[in-house]
Amino acid sequence: MAKFKVIVSDPQAGTSKVVEVEEARAAPFIGRKISDVMDGSIVDMPGTKVKITGGSDKDGVPMRPNVHGGVRRRVVLSGGVGFKPKREGERKRKAVRGNIITDEIVQINMKAVDQPAKPKEAKAEAAKPQEAPAAPASA
Repeated sequence: MAKFKVIVSDPQAGTSKVVEVEEARAAPFIGRKISDVMDGSIVDMPGTKVKITGGSDKDGVPMRPNVHGGVRRRVVLSGGVGFKPKREGERKRKAVRGNIITDEIVQINMKAVDQPAKPKEAKAEAAKPQEAPAAPASA
């Protein structure tokens, strides 16, 4: 069965989290495309929506969003995922994966797009010591 290493990045916090999923937990990923949004409970982030941004297979061949299907293909690239040109106008035929996740994919890259709101003011108020009200001055 499929086994994936899922890297979930959090752009707001600037952190990332690695989760390994296999067997029954990996089944929801099969057949999904790049840019699909899923529930985060699959990757231990309940209440969060995560978006698939890419991935790679066992040989390190990257997934490309504009190549359709789940197979490896050799396409002419002029830049973007899978090829960084050294000179202006340079093109090259490179092997890339399609945009559908299959059981041949090893790594899946995702990012958190919709997170539950964390009450920052409530935490800040709880951390402050409570001040006693001032006693009225007697004359």
